[in-house]
Amino acid sequence: MSAWPESHISRARVTRTHPSRSSDPSIIHQGGTSNDVVRTDRGEGLSVRNVLLERDEALAEAARAAEAARSGNGRWLLFRATTGLGRTALLEEVARREATVGGMRVLHARCSPEESAFPFGLVRLIFAEAEAGAGAEVDGEDIPFADPPAAEEQQTFHCLVASLARTAARRPVLVAVDDLHDADAVSRRWIGYLARRLAGLPVLLLLTECLTEYPEKDNTALPGATGTSVTLRPLGPAAVARLALAGPTRTRKQDADRAELCVRACAGNPALVHALLADLREGPPPGRLSDLAGRRYRDVIGHWLRTRATPRSRRLSLAMAVAGDGPAPLGGRLLHEAADLGPDGHNAPADAPADALGLGRLFSHPLAREAALAAAEPAELDALRRRIARLLDEQGAPAAHVAAHLLHIELHTELHTEPRADLHTDRPGEEWMTQSLEDAAEDAVRDGRTDEATSLLRHALTAPLAPARRAGLALRLAALELPHSADACIRRLRAALELHADGHQRAAVAPALGAALVARGRTDTAMHVMRQVGSAVEDDELVRVLQTTAALMASHDAIAWRNAVARMRELAATAPATVEPLACGLVTEYEAGAGGLSAAEAMTRVLPRLKAPVDPRLRTGWLGSAATLLQWADRLDEARALADECLPAPPALPDLTDIGQQCLISVRAEAALWVGDFRRVIAENAPLLDARTAQGLRMPHLVSMVALAHHELGHRAHARRLVATLDEVSASADSSWEWNELRHARAHMHMAEGSWQAALDDYLSCGRGQSARDFVSPVATPWRSGAALALVRLGQPARALDLAEEELRHARTWGTPRAVGRALRAHGAAVGGRRGLDSLHEAVAVLRQAPAPVELIETLLDLGQARIGAGNGRKGRDDLHEAHTLALRLLAPDSTPDSTPESTLGSEPDPDPDPDSAPVAGRLVRATESALRTGGARRTHRVAMGSAALTVAERRIVELAAMGQTNAEIGAALHLARRTVETHLTNAYRKLGVTRRTQLASCLGGAGTGNPSAARDMTALA
Repeated sequence: MSAWPESHISRARVTRTHPSRSSDPSIIHQGGTSNDVVRTDRGEGLSVRNVLLERDEALAEAARAAEAARSGNGRWLLFRATTGLGRTALLEEVARREATVGGMRVLHARCSPEESAFPFGLVRLIFAEAEAGAGAEVDGEDIPFADPPAAEEQQTFHCLVASLARTAARRPVLVAVDDLHDADAVSRRWIGYLARRLAGLPVLLLLTECLTEYPEKDNTALPGATGTSVTLRPLGPAAVARLALAGPTRTRKQDADRAELCVRACAGNPALVHALLADLREGPPPGRLSDLAGRRYRDVIGHWLRTRATPRSRRLSLAMAVAGDGPAPLGGRLLHEAADLGPDGHNAPADAPADALGLGRLFSHPLAREAALAAAEPAELDALRRRIARLLDEQGAPAAHVAAHLLHIELHTELHTEPRADLHTDRPGEEWMTQSLEDAAEDAVRDGRTDEATSLLRHALTAPLAPARRAGLALRLAALELPHSADACIRRLRAALELHADGHQRAAVAPALGAALVARGRTDTAMHVMRQVGSAVEDDELVRVLQTTAALMASHDAIAWRNAVARMRELAATAPATVEPLACGLVTEYEAGAGGLSAAEAMTRVLPRLKAPVDPRLRTGWLGSAATLLQWADRLDEARALADECLPAPPALPDLTDIGQQCLISVRAEAALWVGDFRRVIAENAPLLDARTAQGLRMPHLVSMVALAHHELGHRAHARRLVATLDEVSASADSSWEWNELRHARAHMHMAEGSWQAALDDYLSCGRGQSARDFVSPVATPWRSGAALALVRLGQPARALDLAEEELRHARTWGTPRAVGRALRAHGAAVGGRRGLDSLHEAVAVLRQAPAPVELIETLLDLGQARIGAGNGRKGRDDLHEAHTLALRLLAPDSTPDSTPESTLGSEPDPDPDPDSAPVAGRLVRATESALRTGGARRTHRVAMGSAALTVAERRIVELAAMGQTNAEIGAALHLARRTVETHLTNAYRKLGVTRRTQLASCLGGAGTGNPSAARDMTALA
């Protein structure tokens, strides 16, 4: 939006004409540099660069004063204005008019600061003009060259006035004095002497003075009885727009942009408007001075600051420029203090507020600020920035505002939406500076601005710091650097470790260095660091803390893991109470993976210890171990709660120099994947993956989880690209469990795409990796089930059955519905026939008790196809219908109970949709629709889904089931057969999109009764 009426823009459409064709006598030339004249659509002549606008009041006042002078009643008139508002142009225009129209003789003098120390310098110029004309009464030699005594001064002043009076008696005189503020003191006194004697003289004394100049010497004393002063104001937006729009015809948008830029970047100053117009080039409005074609605009502001501005104006201007480059403007009090003018500028002249207002308008624009900063000395700006930062800190401003001036960060200004960091050359010299930088860095981390936080901490580390303080900042900086450049992080942590000789201080750094090395895939080096630091510590409790932390790191190396677990068994018996929980958790993880524990037994160890006190140095590690076991036990909500307790909320990234947080990241991602919350997996973890660089981390487990989430949503090519970023060479040299997860994920994707042999190879490779770690349980990577399914497809059922039976045995040992159901599905596929149907039917029943929607859909799909193959088409299609409904429900963007997306059956799905488009046709939807088509299902009518679709009988049964009654109790209460109750509940489950009895209450709570959505239902062919 323009800041002026549209009518001003439309009326200022102009064409060029020759100046001689203009009859407007008000057109004058400022400096005589341009002869271009334009004419508006309304016929108004207008000079492109030499225009007097909005000066009618001043010209009228000058005309009245001249008329009075010609009639013998002399007057003085003073034009006062800030630099660049056209004082000289106005004076020359008045002089031209009175010389040509009024018949007055003009005596013109322009003062300069170079001659302000020469007594009678201005007087000599005036009478030199008079001497050059006819009838001069005073010879230049009669004017003294030195400041005379008072008596002689009065005599000289009288003679000069008398001479001027005799000259004016022959022809009225206009004495035009430009820039009176630069005149010498004696001449200014004579001007005052003359002004007090103008009555009865045909003399007009026309003066100009800079409004913002406040010399220490007294201003010229002008009597109010014989004259007046006129203060020139900046041009308004309409006048500036007229100047901006003169010239060649442009588009309406270009005109609006050009006019708005001139209004905002020039503050109504004609000189700046002309300079900016001369610098503009075709194209979009400039964002920086470097975008201009010339240097006129920069030079005008720079020249004023260097040569014309008073110290007060200069300080105030630079303070505004520096403060305006910060994240927030300064208030009036702080601004005056920053400019070293005292609070509220109490030493300023009476009209200083107007001065500050004009400067504030000008330096509110980034082009003007940049020009002012370019004109200042670096040392001057450095001192000003430090002073502003100190004032903000003392006033309790946000740390980011303080740091912005210490670090020269330009945050989200009008023309720069991206944060920019230009590091200060000086080190922070005081503690408050370092603290402000650190606090600002933490704020940036919470907002996800990691690059900015890194710059802040790096600058803070340049300060003279105590070793402990330096080590603390180095640890925080290393944590921020790790995702982007693991090697830089490791080098920084090594330097921090070597900074300390004390064992306790080294022990504070070693876990962070070890975690960074583990994340980089160098677990053996991490173990060496932990042993080396631990061997130099004499505190027994600290030694156990280091040993337990090292054991958690050892889980990423097959050999080191076995040895660490053996030490943890010994340690758990004698460890302090605050160390024992993590030791117990690690042993439990190993025994669960080795197939020696059930989920129930694992929980008897974990749950009581969650309430026990834990050493703060081990807290995240213990919660990571406990969350892992809770996840394996299908207590996913509790596992996620532990992760959410320790991990920062997005967009902040987790601290990967904390080995416990590394575990919790994995748990949070996999728990969300297991419940089918694929979009959450991506939203929570994509920022961390995006932060990686070529020198950063590989993070194979997190990549696997995000890739699987994309694959389930139908983004197959994107999922493949993610997995392809990890090379197998690294995997072969690293025995971390994370690479086994990657192989399992890759095999899963191969299976979905029908690449049976590739899937089998990856499943078996995953199995070899897990076996090397003594991990035989299917709880984390059920590779045997996957391999059995691939072998069935490859026509090797006997080999598949061996793997499936071994998997089922281990799954029953662990005992969770997910593990057992998954193994039963593989067993059913391997054994086939009637036994296979029984296994699949049992798998469905078991999985209905688990938060395992993906596994349930896959098993229903297999069961439906097996029943159809066995000749039971109706039941088989019912199973497929349920699987399809659950798949739609699972992949719906809004998974409330009554919002089931419409099926895409009968249409061609997008082969690889955009990951950002959140398509419904994910892997499971495509699979169930394909099975339905193959099984003979057809599309019929649309039916409502959700609670509104329940029949009266179904609703009554669902309400009783939601109250906790069994099927037998419901049948007895309603006088129905148990089989009838089961049928109604099956139909209700499908309409409500639920898989468990415990979900029924929420579906009837009112959320889904008011606005049911529609979905295409499919009925079986008879």
